[in-house]
Amino acid sequence: MHGFFETDILSDMQKPFYVKVLLVATLLLGINAFAQEKDHSSSEEKGSLKTEIKEFIGHHLLDSHDFTLFTLDEENNEHVGFPLPVILWDNGLKVFSSSKFHHGESVAEVDGNYYALYHGKIVKTDSEGTINYDEDHHATNVKPLDFSITKNVVFIFLVSALMLFLFARMAKSYKTSALPKGIGRLLEPIVLYIRDDIAIPNIGKKHYKKYMSYLLTVFFFIWIINLLGLTPLGVNVTNNIAVTFALAILTYLITTFTANKNYWKHIFWMPDVPVFMKIVLAPIELLGTFIKPFSLMIRLYANITAGHVVLMSILGMMFIFKNWIGSPLSFGLAFALSLLELLVAALQAYIFTMLSALYFGSAVEEHHDH
Repeated sequence: MHGFFETDILSDMQKPFYVKVLLVATLLLGINAFAQEKDHSSSEEKGSLKTEIKEFIGHHLLDSHDFTLFTLDEENNEHVGFPLPVILWDNGLKVFSSSKFHHGESVAEVDGNYYALYHGKIVKTDSEGTINYDEDHHATNVKPLDFSITKNVVFIFLVSALMLFLFARMAKSYKTSALPKGIGRLLEPIVLYIRDDIAIPNIGKKHYKKYMSYLLTVFFFIWIINLLGLTPLGVNVTNNIAVTFALAILTYLITTFTANKNYWKHIFWMPDVPVFMKIVLAPIELLGTFIKPFSLMIRLYANITAGHVVLMSILGMMFIFKNWIGSPLSFGLAFALSLLELLVAALQAYIFTMLSALYFGSAVEEHHDH
């Protein structure tokens, strides 16, 4: 009787708890059913949204012939920005403003010729803007030689002018004082680090000075450009493979034309190696001189591009989830990744500078007798 009484009291005490669990489970099932119904009804909307986000990311990564700060109305083609000069060679020099394209919506007529924007590239067309395709759906319209001042070119000029201004001010301050002033207090430790921890250990005290100007220039250029790529301005210079190719080819040319005879001897006729192996290894070593700058180009391009794609994809997930759990999580992850991208911006500049110094060091290495 006593045990029955305790069991009855316990079950009476547990009833409110069971009721609460039942209510919560019912509520969760209702929310889940509503979410499934909503997902089913809006699957087409989500699909179109994902496509729109994918197209926006692709558009963001491309260079452009105008500079757009933001869009007021996409349907009415209302944008805030400014046009840039278009310079073409098509049976003569053609120069006009990119405003004639109206952000790719119109055909530009110049001296009786018609030009249109097709995936960010200028192609020759007719007054109707016709794009011709081959059997693989590739555009076959003639592409004139394009020497236009695009958005990336503008920022290359701006960063170059900024670096020239900063380092000229820094050099001028040393004429009156041995201690750095102003921005020089920030730049001097970085300059000393590149000299003492990158140039001298990899090139040597005898030869490092003639390479310092290039190493400093390429480090600060890549670093500043990468930082600008993290701003809402939509600047993506180093994720343009033409830019990374130009930087890599500079490293290759400097390495090639400053190399001593020992460098070329180790490539074409390695010492202390059987003659047969010298003949086999010579073309491999020669190929290696081209692979090194190629790896520089791909590494910088791939890392910066991947960072932009991942970051914008996570931001796009906020518009896909549209709920109080997914959107804040996407925003928090994007914020954390943005902080990581700050490190990557400097890290990629460091890696490019370090590897360039290694190549220069191998080019001027002296012969050692054993």
